[in-house]
Amino acid sequence: MVSLFKRFTGAGANLPDEQKSSSSQSLFAMIGSHEANWTEGGFSSLASQGYARNPIVYRCVRMIVEAATSVPLVVSQNGSMLEDHPLLKLLKNPNHRQSGSQVMEAVFSYLYTAGNAYLKAVLVDGRVRGLYSLRPDRMHLVSGRDGWPVAYDYRVGGRTIRLSQNTEPVPRVLHLNLFHPLDDHFGFSPLEAARFSLDIHNAAARWNKALLDNAARPSGALVYSGASGNLTKSQFQRLKDELEAGFQGAANAGRPMVLEGGLDWKSMALTPRDMDFIEAKNSAAREIALAFGVPPMLLGIPGDNTYANYSEANRVFWRQSVVPLVRRVASSLGRWLQPAFEGDFELLPMLDDIEALSEDRSAAWQRIGSAEFLSAEEKRRLLGISTCETNDGAVAPEGVSDSE
Repeated sequence: MVSLFKRFTGAGANLPDEQKSSSSQSLFAMIGSHEANWTEGGFSSLASQGYARNPIVYRCVRMIVEAATSVPLVVSQNGSMLEDHPLLKLLKNPNHRQSGSQVMEAVFSYLYTAGNAYLKAVLVDGRVRGLYSLRPDRMHLVSGRDGWPVAYDYRVGGRTIRLSQNTEPVPRVLHLNLFHPLDDHFGFSPLEAARFSLDIHNAAARWNKALLDNAARPSGALVYSGASGNLTKSQFQRLKDELEAGFQGAANAGRPMVLEGGLDWKSMALTPRDMDFIEAKNSAAREIALAFGVPPMLLGIPGDNTYANYSEANRVFWRQSVVPLVRRVASSLGRWLQPAFEGDFELLPMLDDIEALSEDRSAAWQRIGSAEFLSAEEKRRLLGISTCETNDGAVAPEGVSDSE
């Protein structure tokens, strides 16, 4: 008998095959015990496996983007909210190919799928004449001696276009990103955080599809106990290779197996009922929704009773996911473009017309309006209403009057 050491070192390779004294031989081949395969990181891979192929990811991104894009922006200058300003006109018509909503849709979508979003300013004679959204997978940072970006290279179609940041009146590129604890420049997307749950959800879908196609699922051990002879090493390896090639993996799930004499299949793995694939898939879907900040109830995922009703879940979605995102992007846009326009101002989201937040707004008006220790001017300021707007005929909240 060849020792274990000789098997590892290769000694005795030319010896004849061993012959057992017993008239029967057992073959025990485990199927389906390989390591899990995970989707590689990176924008292209995750966008393909997530946004393009997973309905939960697609719906989460679309819900956030559509909600955020629907929020109008206003300019706050000298205590007044201006809805007519050169910056707002630029954002409404950023270029001749896209509308303002399309550009903002791209910004929000890239932030949640890549963790990074880029806007390019078209500078003509020292003025910002247009804005374009750029794909993050085509952007490459060029750092200076201090480690901070001095330019960005945009690579497309075999060409490289360098976009310098040393331009006036504003840097040519605005880089928006979500916080990444391990990177100084590039952001970390929710899609990256949900990568493992995304793979589980996609794998469950592929597995269920394969079961429907093949209508069976052999998985376990193949036992050989032939009385007519023994299996040689080459026969053992050939049978094992054929099993792996023909019956292993999601593509072969449920494929019927035909056994010859002396071969017997012993099922050892858990069945789909035991593993409860439906619940595993729903659990992965909830984790994906959690990473994106979307209440699972809004996606129709069963098993989530965190919120009393749909309306409350929608309100939490706006409070915790949409409003912070819009404020962050609006602040960055205003700070980037402010030097190109006259005066000191801020770019803010106008939340008064958001139906999901109407109850919060009504409660705030009532609470501030009933505060007797505040003057009318202080109440207006807390509610974001300028004095001139109220005197010109704007409706003041209950309890607020000019006589106070």
